[in-house]
Formats: sequence, structure tokens, C-alpha cells
Amino acid sequence: MSKAGSMSQGKNFGVFQFLYQYGTLITVLLLIVFFSFAADNFLNYNNIINILRAISIVTIIAIGLTISLAVGGFDLSVGSTASLANAIVISMFVWHGQNIGVGLAVTIAFCLVVGLVNALLVINFKIQDMLMTLATMFVFQGVAMTYTRGATVSQNMIMPSGEYATGKIPDIFGQLGKVPWIIIIMLLAVLVVHVFLNYTKHGRFMYMIGGNPEAAKLSGIAVSKYRLLAYLLSALFACIGGVILGARVMSAEVNSGGSYLMDAVAAAFIGYSVLGAGKPNAFGTFVGAVLIGILSNGLIMLSVPYYAMDIVKGSVLALALGITYYKRNHA
Repeated sequence: MSKAGSMSQGKNFGVFQFLYQYGTLITVLLLIVFFSFAADNFLNYNNIINILRAISIVTIIAIGLTISLAVGGFDLSVGSTASLANAIVISMFVWHGQNIGVGLAVTIAFCLVVGLVNALLVINFKIQDMLMTLATMFVFQGVAMTYTRGATVSQNMIMPSGEYATGKIPDIFGQLGKVPWIIIIMLLAVLVVHVFLNYTKHGRFMYMIGGNPEAAKLSGIAVSKYRLLAYLLSALFACIGGVILGARVMSAEVNSGGSYLMDAVAAAFIGYSVLGAGKPNAFGTFVGAVLIGILSNGLIMLSVPYYAMDIVKGSVLALALGITYYKRNHA
């Protein structure tokens, strides 16, 4: 190859490397500039808070998905787990008259069982994570719908006996779904997982397993135990997302968490390229969620029909996947 050709190839690679590292952040800034001119009040304080509130649940669920991706897994059941958590926590208050401590404890316990089931099936049967969790996604979704009998769980609902439910949702529980707590919980989740994955040996072990499980096993790392931990944490964060969803709407809608799956997957994969990380990471996932949130909010303010939103989100995800895998294959 000629010297001029080598220089041209090196220049092109340099441009691609720059876009790979900073393209997502640049896109976020360009979207902010565009929507600030195209839509009135986009940069209004209240609208910024609305964006952060809107992405809070998605971010929390996506953080759990990010942990499963770190070990080379792919937990597609996070949306169904959030639905189950939403149904259980609200029903504990409305149907069973429990206090917030008992309601949260029972909900977390059931969701950890979900993570345990996912991990045992994936580890013991050695089926590809995405395929197995795709199956369990439908199972847990069915469990949530069967438990609620396909109905919305809310205060003063009519029970099968014909009587009204007498349980009340605690006021303090409802505060979890309001500003500033919903945003604080999201930021804490991002910070905790960022520190865990990047600054603890357990996080580094997870990345090693995700990069090369055989080499990690030969290095003495307990691969199965860390994969189990990853799925438990994934279920836990999906649980937190479902609980916060319940606190925000003060009810449990049918398959309420399912609608968050696509956005969570998009946020996690967009995060791969943030600052050139090249791997699942909490900060990148947060930036990915912010990007999706800005897009959704801005398009709504421009009166774009809701049914066109998925076209935009799908295109963004396809672009993120294309950049990530191109970089991986040409590293």
C-alpha cells in the first residue's frame, strides 16, 4: 500500500475513532440545540425535569440489563420482572393491607427468585442467555398477569368477591415516584453500578467473564457464581424499576414493565460507544437513556405521532449496534 493510501486510511480511522468515542455525546448536544430552536420551552427547567423523570425508570431497568451484559449475558426478562414487581408491591398494599416495609421486602424476595431461576437455567442448561431469558420473559409476564387476573390493581378496586379493596397505598411510598426522589434514586443506581463495575475486583471479574469466560475460568474466577450474581442484580434493578413505576402511577397496570424493555435495551447498547468504552457501562447506559429521553420529549413537543416514535428509537438502536459491532470486528 502506498504511503498516501496509508495516511488516508489512518485519517479515516482517526475520524471514525473520534466519532465512536464522542459521537453519542455530540448527538445529545446537537439534539438539544435543534429542539431548543424547533420547540418552545424545550430548555425550560420544568421540561428538563420532565425528561429526567421520564427516563428514570428506563435507566434503572437498563442498569440491571447492563450488569447482565457485562458477564456476556442478555437478560430480556427485565421488563416482565418490572411488571411482576409492580403487581406484587401494589397488591401487598391494596389487597393485603401491608405496610411499606413488608410490601417492599416481599416484592424484592420474589424478584430475586426470578433472577435465581434465570441464572440456574442459563448456567445449568448452557442455553444462550438471550434465548433462555426470552422464554422466561413470557413465563414471568404470564405469572404477573395470572396473579392480577389480567386486571389493573388500584385502591378501591372491586375484588372477585364483589367487595371493594380496603387496603391503602402508603403516602410515603407515593413519594418515591415523585421529584426529586425518583431522579435521586436513578442517579444513585447509576453511580453505585458505575463504581461497582469499574472500581471493584468483582466488577473487573465480571468484565473478564464477559470478554473471555474460558480465560476467566482458567484464572481461577468463579464464573458461575458471578453470572448468578449478575442475574440477581439484574432482577433487583428491574424490581426497583417496577416499584418506582408503582409509586409513580399508584397502580399496577397489566404488563406495565413490558413497554420499558426496548428503551432499556437501546440505552444499554448505545452506552457501549460512549467515550469509547467498548463495553457495557453504567455511565454510557445513562447517556443512552438521556438520548432516548430527549428524542421522545422533543418529538412529542413537535407533535410527531406517537406511533412513529418506535421508528426513531429503532433507527437509533440500529445505528448504535452498527457502530459497536463494526468497531469490535475491526479492533
